[in-house]
Amino acid sequence: MTLTELRYIVALSQEGNFSRAAERCSVSQPTLSVAIARLEDELGVQLFERGKGFVSPSAVGLRVVEQAQLALREADKVKQIALCGRDQLEGPLRLGVIHTIGPYLLPQLIHALKAVAPAMPLVIEENMTANLDDMLRENALDVAIIALPFEVPGVVTRPLYDESFKVIVPRGHPWESKEFINPEEVSGDEVLLLKAGNCFRDQVLGACPQVSSPETDIRLGHSIGTIRCMVASGLGVSVLPEGALRHPYSSEMISVIPFRSPPPSRRIALAWRTGFVRPKAIDALLAAVRALNNPAYRLVAD
Repeated sequence: MTLTELRYIVALSQEGNFSRAAERCSVSQPTLSVAIARLEDELGVQLFERGKGFVSPSAVGLRVVEQAQLALREADKVKQIALCGRDQLEGPLRLGVIHTIGPYLLPQLIHALKAVAPAMPLVIEENMTANLDDMLRENALDVAIIALPFEVPGVVTRPLYDESFKVIVPRGHPWESKEFINPEEVSGDEVLLLKAGNCFRDQVLGACPQVSSPETDIRLGHSIGTIRCMVASGLGVSVLPEGALRHPYSSEMISVIPFRSPPPSRRIALAWRTGFVRPKAIDALLAAVRALNNPAYRLVAD
């Protein structure tokens, strides 16, 4: 049974005449007649009653023709889906992003992406790096925005930008008058960090080794926003990425102090599976990132 044979029986049912049905299907009458007879032999039933000057579907033929029409409509949907798939910038793109990036990058990125690929909305998943790793490999995500290093078999990464770390203290803190701070100075006071499992926490500990010294009283927060509020309340000091400290996330209750040059920083990258079938979608995301106008994000040259 083929889709062509299904088209023949639908045409014959609607035309009620072999000649007109053959003309409608752009084939000769013998071709159509032989094909329908072959289908009847395959199914073991007579689909049409034939008489002098007329042809009409049998009782079972009516049901077969009805199902054939449904099958042809569904087959046409397959073609339409495939046609849409030819345009890699049409249809949703499943984007994963880590918690310490999402709230600060996405508003600008989504706006920039609309100018590059207006028919490609983002379906966003905000999660921990380890979970995004699994979702990416299991095809639950198309691409992910993560912090390097991110070494996953079968996954390609492309650096996007570098983002410096800065120290934040409550207004009136003794450090407020400092022009800059050395990484080793971030110790001793009450230091606020993200909870374990967050890659930014690990990066801060790597950049400021004295944070984990026995003399340091570390307090934990669930998110960058929570830590920012804790610092504003005078509960301690912290280290945050620069993108989370610029407008509209700045606060009059917090002082931001840069590290001595070169400051510690993190490199943000785009990650996707090696065999991802929409490379133009990757190019669109990269173009959207390049269009960002935020001094907190120092773009990495291609």
